[in-house]
Amino acid sequence: MEIDAVKLIAAALALVPMFGVALAMGNIFSSYNDAVGRNPTSAEVLDKKFFISAALTEALALLAFAISAFILVG
Repeated sequence: MEIDAVKLIAAALALVPMFGVALAMGNIFSSYNDAVGRNPTSAEVLDKKFFISAALTEALALLAFAISAFILVG
């Protein structure tokens, strides 16, 4: 195999965790909406936890994307 083909395959495999991140983000948003829908007064407390968990989960996607880009450039 040529080195360019191997780089493309490795970059594609580095993006596989984004599938898990998409599922996790959907689960986070769904759980937040269910919790606030059941008890609207808890929204103030849940906002902090929601934004922190969403940001950390999104950071995993950005890390996977950065690794993939690094493989293609490097």
